Amino acid sequence: MAGSMRRAALGCRTHSGWAALVAIAGPPGSPEVIDRRRIEIADPGIRGSKQPYHAAEPLDFKAAEAFLKRCATSSADLAQRALREAMEDLHGIGYQLASCGLTLASGRTLPELSAVLKSHALIHTAEGEFYRNALAEAGERCGLPVVGVKERDIYDRGAAHLHIAANELERRIADLGKPVGPPWSQDQKYAALAAWLALANYPSER
Repeated sequence: MAGSMRRAALGCRTHSGWAALVAIAGPPGSPEVIDRRRIEIADPGIRGSKQPYHAAEPLDFKAAEAFLKRCATSSADLAQRALREAMEDLHGIGYQLASCGLTLASGRTLPELSAVLKSHALIHTAEGEFYRNALAEAGERCGLPVVGVKERDIYDRGAAHLHIAANELERRIADLGKPVGPPWSQDQKYAALAAWLALANYPSER
């Protein structure tokens, strides 16, 4: 890393077909937002790609498997392109990305695909994992260590690692969005905290 480059980290929170991305930099105790964007990670050229497991549900198993593989490849490629673009933009203003934080679900292990496609609840779970996996793969392809943190206790874990009281951490995350303006919803707040933890060398839960 060049001596003139400043260290930064990305954070992402996924949804069906897209993710909120926030980049932060600065001292671990008081970082600032240096980028905030929405990235698209579902291919509009593939019908049903935003909710691939729902689209695969009525297909016979081999067709469903092939469709999901096609969507996974496409989404990982799109995610990689989006991360590369963010990396290049930030590099252009003097920042070197060191890692990528990613919010996670509860960590429930999914059964075999055939069982997933028979359960509506598991289909929803699988789709959440699908986009998180696409971003994790993209981060690794871009040479970024991917730091996962579970959403259900992200503020408690963040408070413990950053040595900031949880309620104070929530206030500071809310304040991080003031200079950049809206949108600064839960998506951006969680992405920002994931980025902050990645910047502060949080041990990944992935």
